[in-house]
Amino acid sequence: MDKEKPRLARLTAILTQLQSVSLTTATDLAAKHNLSVRTIYRDLRTLEKSGIPIVIEEGRGYSIMEGFKLPPVMFTEEEANALITAELIISQNKDESLSTTYSSAIEKIKSVLRNSERKNSEILSDKLEYRNNYKNEKSSDYLIEIQKALTHYQLVKLKYSSVDLSITARDVEPFALVHTQENWVLIAFCRLRNDFRAFRLDRMLNIALQRENFTPHKLTLEQYYKKYYPPTEPLTHP
Repeated sequence: MDKEKPRLARLTAILTQLQSVSLTTATDLAAKHNLSVRTIYRDLRTLEKSGIPIVIEEGRGYSIMEGFKLPPVMFTEEEANALITAELIISQNKDESLSTTYSSAIEKIKSVLRNSERKNSEILSDKLEYRNNYKNEKSSDYLIEIQKALTHYQLVKLKYSSVDLSITARDVEPFALVHTQENWVLIAFCRLRNDFRAFRLDRMLNIALQRENFTPHKLTLEQYYKKYYPPTEPLTHP
């Protein structure tokens, strides 16, 4: 096992991870921070004694009590640089809603950077170039809205243009989103076809989130690929 971080830095890192997910296990925490599970248990008790409201769900894992927030964490220079690089890459994404929403989020993140980090991030921004979709073409504007439908299990009504230019109205149950060949693809259960189908976001003419909720599908994304795209068949999206 590698040399452990200083304990304060380790406790801060564990707390940050607990705040970033809805639930995690001691095993996951140990693997993430290269520690023994026994050490994780000890660190969790230390955090509890310091007043952090850690919730234990028997047999499932640990979380932070709903509503508990700490002041924003500070970023290292390396982390700030990674965020600036991601901003450049995402700005070239072909979905307008993603680039716009991320730009708003990164502006809030920059507001908590120290002055020196903010200055360095501005220098880096001027020195980076991402030569993919350099014309900044936008082919869709639905990703963020569909993400919301996916996480809330909301039915989506969409008007879709297939590869043969035929237009159909579909009621679909969002299942997963995949980025391939510079385009986003929604995998969803199509009620019209009574089966899973793949829909390119750049071929969606219109979408509307419905108030109706659907029952989450038990299928995992890995199982979906095994069933619908055997290893011998290429991944295609009509």
